[in-house]
Amino acid sequence: MTIPSHVIEMLQKIRSRFQTAPLKARLLPKGEAFATLRTVRRASTASVAKYWDRFGATTTPEDHDAMADPLTMAAPDRFSANIENFIGTVKVPVGIIGPLRINGLNAHGDYHVPMATTEAALVASYARGAYAASKSGGISTALLYEGVIRTPAFVLDGLLDAGMFVEWVVQEITALKAVAEGTTGHGKLVSVEPVIDNNVVFLICRYSTGDAAGQNMVTIATNALCEDIAARCPIALKAWYIEGNFSGDKKASFLGLVTGRGRKVSASVTLTADVVQKTLGTTVQAMLEYGQVANLGAHLSGQLGAQAHFANGLAALYIATGQDAACVAESAIGITRMEARGEDLFCSVTMPNILVGSVGGGTSLPSQSAGLNILGLKGPGKGAALAEVAAATCLCGEISIVAAIAAGHFTRAHEQLARQR
Repeated sequence: MTIPSHVIEMLQKIRSRFQTAPLKARLLPKGEAFATLRTVRRASTASVAKYWDRFGATTTPEDHDAMADPLTMAAPDRFSANIENFIGTVKVPVGIIGPLRINGLNAHGDYHVPMATTEAALVASYARGAYAASKSGGISTALLYEGVIRTPAFVLDGLLDAGMFVEWVVQEITALKAVAEGTTGHGKLVSVEPVIDNNVVFLICRYSTGDAAGQNMVTIATNALCEDIAARCPIALKAWYIEGNFSGDKKASFLGLVTGRGRKVSASVTLTADVVQKTLGTTVQAMLEYGQVANLGAHLSGQLGAQAHFANGLAALYIATGQDAACVAESAIGITRMEARGEDLFCSVTMPNILVGSVGGGTSLPSQSAGLNILGLKGPGKGAALAEVAAATCLCGEISIVAAIAAGHFTRAHEQLARQR
């Protein structure tokens, strides 16, 4: 058979639902008039009510009250800096794990970590990993490197012009750095690395961003740099773009894996054999044996790195603390390692691309601010510690899931905590 069975099955399902003639009409463009939504940037009680009036019979009063609840509507304008066309807030269940003991360069102490998720069993799993790690003395963490990048692209006439363009940028780098840094009181242009592909030049512009995740910061700074290049460069530019889709912004990439786009953190703990047996319900050897198979699966499937489920922990932590949840796409890459240390088990994660901030973005919103306050990591001076907490949290998840699968408990846990409720 040359046609895959799933394609045949899909076609049969479509055919069973639609007859040919009505289906053709259904898929044709429609020219009927419609009333578009006017973009509202400054939320108010009136603007929210106007939007809800449009929904008609598809919603109920209970739907309205769930999103536009009294606490939210007490001050709708406070959400204006974070969203347009505001209609309310979504309440995602938040659980807590901890205390998670972290012995880090920046995060040091016992932390209660808020995790927002709708996936049953997730918080329980991370809590188990946190307990095992804390029972073994805690997780050591270190912020190894930081630098948020933006990669503008410049299109020139040919390869010779591209080379001359790069030469000019190198000569003018001090002036360009001053222009970029003039747009922010916190960001610093750390490096500019040119990449030539014939007549197209990408500039990898890397910034330190203080305690903010800094994506808007680096965009504005890089735009100023590019405008200065366009105004002063003697080499004719055919076009330039603020982002050449090279940086890995909100997508997994090899560049992000190797050089990072946010904060690079490594975290580790040595679990005692007793903790593995009594807390995790398995053995060091069983976890190592499963780890070998999981590592093979990661390589054969083409993972960027090799890990079990960084995305689970990051998404839950990001949502609970006001981070850009879409950055999980690039943050959830890295390496998990497990090795025997005598009778004990050494576990580590290295994550090169954690994009978090303790200021800016959604960190000032009411619920998200509360999440950061639970951690004790809201405000200036806390961004590096938050990144270390993120890596330590992911390590807890790796420990727990590897132990559960090695012991054959993974399915049972999900049945007990999710499906059988």
